[in-house]
Amino acid sequence: MTWRNWAGNQRTDPRRTVVARDADEVVEAVKNAQRDGLRVKALGTGHSFTGIAVPEDVALRPPSDPTLLRVDAATGLVTAPAGMPLHRLNVLLWERGFALPNLGDIDAQTVAGAISTGTHGTGVTHQGLAAQVRGIEIVLADGSLVTCSPTERPEIFSAARIGLGALGVITSVTLQALPAFRLHAVETAMPLDDVLDGLDELVAGNEHFEFYWFPHTGIAATKRNNRTEATGPTRGRVAEWVGDDLLGNGAFELTCRLGAALPTLVPRVNQLMARQMAAAEYVDRSYRVFTSPRRVRFLEMEYGIPRAAIHEALAGLRAAAERHGQAVTFPVEVRFAAADDVPLSTATGRESAYVAVHVYRGQPHEAYFGAVEAVMTALDGRPHWGKLHTQTAATLRERYPAFDDFVALRDRLDPEGRFTNAYLNRVLGAPGGAITSTRKALPEDPAGPGPAQ
Repeated sequence: MTWRNWAGNQRTDPRRTVVARDADEVVEAVKNAQRDGLRVKALGTGHSFTGIAVPEDVALRPPSDPTLLRVDAATGLVTAPAGMPLHRLNVLLWERGFALPNLGDIDAQTVAGAISTGTHGTGVTHQGLAAQVRGIEIVLADGSLVTCSPTERPEIFSAARIGLGALGVITSVTLQALPAFRLHAVETAMPLDDVLDGLDELVAGNEHFEFYWFPHTGIAATKRNNRTEATGPTRGRVAEWVGDDLLGNGAFELTCRLGAALPTLVPRVNQLMARQMAAAEYVDRSYRVFTSPRRVRFLEMEYGIPRAAIHEALAGLRAAAERHGQAVTFPVEVRFAAADDVPLSTATGRESAYVAVHVYRGQPHEAYFGAVEAVMTALDGRPHWGKLHTQTAATLRERYPAFDDFVALRDRLDPEGRFTNAYLNRVLGAPGGAITSTRKALPEDPAGPGPAQ
């Protein structure tokens, strides 16, 4: 069966697909692959735009059974099966009186997929999802099932929090949750120059702040989310449908198609959408505020840069959009995060700003993304592991202080490259004794993305 990612730009025909119900079945699948000389990739929900999860031989779905979820009410430690989607975990946690302290803006990824690629939210005092990890259970290349934490196999634990799927197949993840909380969301449109002039105050004055700049306009849609004990104002079903489904997906899909057909209309369309999509105030469960449905398919590039470089980055990005993004209907997303100590985190060792650019699925993106990447690279940018970029091991080594330590650990745990693929060979280098595969990734599907795998 052909595997494809959500965006449809990555697809392949694995030799076989294994659906594991528990850790023992993951061990069995890895040992069988070792016997047959095959490579293994754990599958999530296909929400990476890069080839990080492309299964060239064995496509392995890790455990996802909700009955495997364990919540310690005394400590808030939550152990979830690796294949459980975040949207399912969020609901189950809320029912038990808990929530994750921060999330990205979508919740379709699996728990293991989200931490392994460096998923993060926004908030200058908040770290990415991997920094919430307190324990990992993982199957290594020799078929051994090991548990690791800050005190048990700490070297593996430290690296595996954002392991890119290169160290083994994660079977469960223990996260630190908090008592369930609500967020007060305020979404408003502002002149971009006003946002940039007052950026330090906006970032410091809100627990979670982000903004979206619509290319070819001077407008930014801002989002401010702060904890509250209040229960209102609330969004009714109609308001929620208008915000998330009509404007956030239905009308936006139409504007993307219109922009592709008539590029000269894009500035006016973007100006209209910026004002319509940023006009809301409500209180809701934290995970409902953090995340939004994403049904309009697109391609994305995101870079993490030192926070102090954000003004220079936006200046370069605005110039790049004018030169190379004439028909870009998708806004540029800007978020912020605290420094962490995860070796391959884009925020390792530094407070970071994140700049993400998007292009409607099927539209040319190479020139626009290339121009943006040049700006971010000059600012010591680190690309999101699951989003499009052209970096290699040679260029990434300079940007991560512990890069060589991570690769050395990978080579020790997986000398034959049981868990590698073409993408990982590019960004990490191939292990010295790596096996090879005759399977190749297929070209982008001209018929469209199809269902995510």
